[in-house]
Amino acid sequence: MAKKSAKMKKSKAPKEKPHTPPAKEKASKQGAETEELLSSEVVYQGKLFRVLHDRLIEPGGKKSERDVIRHNGSVVILAIDKSKSKKDPWIVMERQYRHAAKQYLWELPAGKLDAGEEPLVGAQRELEEETGYRAKKWKPLVEYYGSPGFLGESMKVFQAEGLIAGDAHPEEDEEIEFRLVKLSEIVKMIEKGAIKDGKTLCSVLLYARKLEKKRKK
Repeated sequence: MAKKSAKMKKSKAPKEKPHTPPAKEKASKQGAETEELLSSEVVYQGKLFRVLHDRLIEPGGKKSERDVIRHNGSVVILAIDKSKSKKDPWIVMERQYRHAAKQYLWELPAGKLDAGEEPLVGAQRELEEETGYRAKKWKPLVEYYGSPGFLGESMKVFQAEGLIAGDAHPEEDEEIEFRLVKLSEIVKMIEKGAIKDGKTLCSVLLYARKLEKKRKK
C-alpha cells in the first residue's frame, strides 16, 4: 500500500485566470480606449497646417512623444456623369503638378476645408472652383486618413452626380487641367501604375467595386 500511494499523481492547483489591469478593464467596458495628452506645443504654424509636438500616455499605458501635423481636414469629390453610360460612367479627373511628389499627377478634385466649414459645403465649393461643375445629387462615399502615423488630416470623399457644367475659377496658385475619363479607363491607368494619388486610388476602386456588386444583384 505504501508503494502504491507513492506513485499516485499529485493533484494540480487550478490555473489562475490572467489579471486584467483596472484601467484596461474599465476601458474595455466602455468600448473604447483613449490617450492622455500631457502637453502639446505648436512648433510650426503655416498657411495650410500646423505642426505640434505632443507628449502623451497612449491607451496601453506607454509614454510617448509625437510630432503631428494638424489640419482642418479635406474633401474629395468623385464627380460622375452617367448621361452616356450607366455601366461605364465618366469621371471628372484633374492633372496638376505636385511639388512634394516632383511630378504631374492625375487626381480627383479635392481641397482643404476652412475652419468650421461643413464638409459637404466645402466639397461643393471645391468642385465648382476647380472644374466649374455643380451637381444635383451628393452623398458620402468614404472617409479615411492618408498617413495617420504623423498626419491628422481626415479626407472625406463625396460622390456627386447630375453634373451641370459651368466656368471654373481656381485659386491663383492652382494650374489645373481637367477632363472627363471613363471609369474603365481610370481603372486601367491604376493597373498600369499611371495613377499614384492615394485619394484617387481609394475612391475610384471603392466606387468601381460598389458598381460591380450592384450589377450582379
